[in-house]
Amino acid sequence: MLFNSSLSTSYILSRTLTKQKQTFLVPPLSKLNFLSYCCYNKTIKSTTKQGRLNGDGSSNCNNHLSLSQRRGWCSQSSAEPTKEFLRSRKRQKFSELPTSLVRIENPHAKNYQNNVAKSRQLIAEYEAVRKASLAGGGARAIERHVKFHRKLLARERIKLLLDDDDEDSFLELSQVAGMGMEYGNVPQAGMLAGIGRVHGIDCLIMANEATVKGGSIYPIGVKKQLRIQEIGLQNRLPCIYLVDSGGAFLPLQSEIFPDKNHGGRTFYNIADMNSQNIPQITVVLGHCTAGAAYIPTMSHEVVIVQRIGAIFLGGPPLVKAALGEIVSTEDLGGANMHSSVSGCSDHYASTEPEAFTMVRDIVASINQLPAPMSESGDEPLYDPLELLGIIPAEDQHNMDPYKIIARITDGSRFGEFKKRYGPNLVTGFAHINRHLVGIIGNKGGIGSDAATKGSQFVQLCNQRGIPLIFLQNTLPDSLQEISSTHHEIYSSNRMKSHGQMMAAIGCANVPKITMIVGNAFGMDHYLMCGRAMSPNFLFSWPNAKIGLMESDALLKSITQETDLSEERKCKLQEKLSHEVTALHASSRIWNDGIVLPQQTRQVLTRCLEICRNSSESSTNPFLRM
Repeated sequence: MLFNSSLSTSYILSRTLTKQKQTFLVPPLSKLNFLSYCCYNKTIKSTTKQGRLNGDGSSNCNNHLSLSQRRGWCSQSSAEPTKEFLRSRKRQKFSELPTSLVRIENPHAKNYQNNVAKSRQLIAEYEAVRKASLAGGGARAIERHVKFHRKLLARERIKLLLDDDDEDSFLELSQVAGMGMEYGNVPQAGMLAGIGRVHGIDCLIMANEATVKGGSIYPIGVKKQLRIQEIGLQNRLPCIYLVDSGGAFLPLQSEIFPDKNHGGRTFYNIADMNSQNIPQITVVLGHCTAGAAYIPTMSHEVVIVQRIGAIFLGGPPLVKAALGEIVSTEDLGGANMHSSVSGCSDHYASTEPEAFTMVRDIVASINQLPAPMSESGDEPLYDPLELLGIIPAEDQHNMDPYKIIARITDGSRFGEFKKRYGPNLVTGFAHINRHLVGIIGNKGGIGSDAATKGSQFVQLCNQRGIPLIFLQNTLPDSLQEISSTHHEIYSSNRMKSHGQMMAAIGCANVPKITMIVGNAFGMDHYLMCGRAMSPNFLFSWPNAKIGLMESDALLKSITQETDLSEERKCKLQEKLSHEVTALHASSRIWNDGIVLPQQTRQVLTRCLEICRNSSESSTNPFLRM
């Protein structure tokens, strides 16, 4: 029997879904489910006509039963739809992506295996740099810190602070920041930072890594601290500062002190968050020297640790040099003095573990409800590890966004929006561990139609309060084909629609999370919510590339204007090729960290949990086209 319309299909199914004399009409079936239902009906006719079943009660239509049984549509003992399938059809909010569109045809194919090998190579390079960064200042510095100064390491301090059962949910940010800088390696930019739960409340934690350069603050350290504070402000997270700092690295003071987004901006941010009732808590675990002294004095509550904690603008050596006086650290700015004389500290702790118990008590008193525990959604139907083979070893702008979506969303389900219009931009709704999100992914140049579609979709999500996930993979400008006869009209329409989409993204008040899965070149980088659009979080895969244009095109443009020798060209090519890599970008904090492709779903889930408090009501008008 052939069905000429989805209405007839819905009517037939409505007869099946009659319960307690009440008829439930179901919406039109997706293409995949429609074909399966036709196969089911054909099986019933065939079985009835032949008048025989297999020994286990199933029909001879093995192709149909394998599909239906695998999806849970039919029981193994009969061809009838299961009750669970009929109930799930009503619960299911979006359709599964068609298997033919997202599956890996041949995982043993040479091309697929080359892609996997390239991905594993990039992951190995990243892990090597990450391991070096997490090692801090090295074995000697760690031994001096632990045995001589008798202090805990930054990671041990954070572990004591977090809930015992929640250490795995700590989202560490910018792990390779500061590696390969012009002034040398500064592991983790001298600071361990991330978001974890204290009494069930998501808190932003910044801990100075005193084993790195003696706790001195470098320009990249200032940049990391400002970015972490921006995340705290955007997501309204209580901020906990674990201070053990030697102050600014003086030879680079011109890059640390004078400008708007230099060290002084830290204090402005603390004051701004204070005014917005975002708790600021400081634990003094070492010397707070020079500018670092203002962090505790501007916080809501301060804990200082006996013997190791001290706050002063200038330490004993500076006092002796300026005034000729000899004074001890404890008398000048120790724990006892600030707790009983100056009042700069609110809580006096004898040991570090006692200090973290006090901090946990402070967090318990800030009158915030714990974050609700998220229930896990349906796992994707396709293995996330297959993402390693989906990333092309060459020409990664050809990556298929549908295959990525199928491996990060609940049940690989996706409700696509405006599929036939502006097809280079994929937009639609899905769930990631039960979080409803709007997903935007590009698979080519974003033309006028695609940008108009993207603008409409962003505004829809903004009005409905739905977080936005951007899967960014732009087409290099050198590969975008524009007809010469229509260049003027194309360019003008493209600029107008691009401006409209950027305005929609910039004004959207919902959480925005960007994952650079491939290229981030040219203007399309802004359209896909690059750093300039202030996303709540921005991460990159190890294969990601970011820059004004691809390195080859950039070299060609430079050499056209300047005559360079072959040797200088080779050096410039090497430099440009490195500067577009994800590692270079992450070390400069152009992103919030590198995420392995197979961990994308988990990281997005954690970010969505953190962003719960960031949404604000919007009164922006909705412009359809």
